Amino acid sequence: MQTIQQEIDERTNLTSSNKLELLLFRLGESAGADRSELFGINVFKIREIIPMPVITTVAGSPPHMMGVVDLRGQVLPVIDLPGVAGCTPKTGLNILLVTEYARSTQAFAVESVEDIVRLDWRQVLSAEGNGASGMVTSIARLDGDHSERLAQVLDVETILRQVMPPDEPDVSPDVAGPQVAIRRGTVVLAADDSLIARTMIEQGLAAMGLPYIMCKTGKEAWEQLQALSAKAQDAGQTVHDRVALVLTDLEMPEMDGFTLTRNIKQDPRFSTIPVVIHSSLTGSTNEAHVRKVGADAYVAKFVAEDLANALREALQTRH
Repeated sequence: MQTIQQEIDERTNLTSSNKLELLLFRLGESAGADRSELFGINVFKIREIIPMPVITTVAGSPPHMMGVVDLRGQVLPVIDLPGVAGCTPKTGLNILLVTEYARSTQAFAVESVEDIVRLDWRQVLSAEGNGASGMVTSIARLDGDHSERLAQVLDVETILRQVMPPDEPDVSPDVAGPQVAIRRGTVVLAADDSLIARTMIEQGLAAMGLPYIMCKTGKEAWEQLQALSAKAQDAGQTVHDRVALVLTDLEMPEMDGFTLTRNIKQDPRFSTIPVVIHSSLTGSTNEAHVRKVGADAYVAKFVAEDLANALREALQTRH
């Protein structure tokens, strides 16, 4: 029998092979459908799964906020995930998923939990352009390339912003600080699969005066980096005349941020380009893996000031 530490080691080693584990669950039937679809969340973000406890309703709560629950002395907000997704549970809200996202802990009520599956990120395809709503970042093919079983990977960052919007703007020139001058003709190459995250990143980079190219997946960023290198070579330049820094999320379809960073740092053409990882996957384990793949900095989502400071320091260190 595996020890707890062996299970942890095995799971964290997935990051070295472009793999993930997805917790599958159901929310109920959606409008106009006669079946309950599968949804997924990265297991790394699940702190625990518990039967539905007693929830205390909070006066004046926003829509889809069920209330709060006291979990061993920690009071957590509880979000009605089927309500957010437009689903109707047949058997009720029976399970609570306690998650950690971007320095915060919250709980999502779901109808049922199905399974944990291990996938290659290449089995996870971007949902943009496939009719998915802004709450779904990607579609996971559970049984390989020709799978009929699909799971929708939720954009929890967008859901949290929708249910619990911040009191103040995320990005402002005051928060971003003074503008940063980089070599003329160079850009920040950024990658994130979340629409809301890309929007905030773009606002932050614009506030810092940094030109950028935004990508939706790690694979797209890797291909863009190679294309920029080829263009530089044709012009008698190096890639450093085109790319000042790479900013990447960790969880992305087709190629995750760990793999993207490792590809960059192991390629002699790109190895000295600073890489800053910007992720809602927080915790010492993930930060250790960030260092292992060679990233120059890690910053948790989303605090504009922290991101600006990390970018500024990485760019200054390079120069």
